[in-house]
Amino acid sequence: MQIQVQSIHFKADQTLVEFIQEKLSKLTLFHPGILTADVFLRLDKDQEKENKRVEVKLGLPGPDIHSGKRAGTFEEATTEVAEALRKQLLKVRGKAA
Repeated sequence: MQIQVQSIHFKADQTLVEFIQEKLSKLTLFHPGILTADVFLRLDKDQEKENKRVEVKLGLPGPDIHSGKRAGTFEEATTEVAEALRKQLLKVRGKAA
């Protein structure tokens, strides 16, 4: 799976990028046909504590799936997105079987 991380209006450090790649690479255990993962990191302008947004679009054979979450840190949001995508992948895989 090819993972592309884009941080919008800031520069993501290498440890964050590696964390995201590690979390998303585990999704291939639930659906081996994942081709690409496009990750978008954003800082929302509002003053809330949970202003970090992670959005992921997985390219699959057939329809793509995506999820986005907000949290206090990018790591928390990435973990939540990975869990949401895992559930979606299990549903897609169940329909294909």
